[in-house]
Amino acid sequence: MGVGLRIFIVNDDNSLERLSMKKYERLMKRDPDISFPQYAGKRVRYAEVAIEFENRKPVEILRMEYFIMHFDSKGRIDGTVRDDVMSLGVNLTPPIYFQNDPVVIDAQHHFAKKRFDHQFKWKPSPEIEMAILKAIFKNKAMI
Repeated sequence: MGVGLRIFIVNDDNSLERLSMKKYERLMKRDPDISFPQYAGKRVRYAEVAIEFENRKPVEILRMEYFIMHFDSKGRIDGTVRDDVMSLGVNLTPPIYFQNDPVVIDAQHHFAKKRFDHQFKWKPSPEIEMAILKAIFKNKAMI
């Protein structure tokens, strides 16, 4: 058994385009040799799916998350937006206090999560989820 990730770009017409992990990693690391000119200047929806494999065949979906990639004018990940994602990520963690102050409630992490979800996540329709499952399991009967 093993676990792997699949990345699916969801186009404006809700069609799926699989993105290889190699290209995805290079894109996220902002490799200057990789770009997607067709997405230049756009916000693009994508799905990140964690899958359990047995004998190199998918057997179970472990997690499905839906994010938005922001592309710059050259079709690369927008660096300023990426930095904002990283900054928000740090603020998603609740603070650790050694003394509790009953008067002060630190809700910064709650607001950061709301902002993160609003700017960088999306909710798929049942049809898109089904299309992703079909793409993963091909013609295998789904329970």
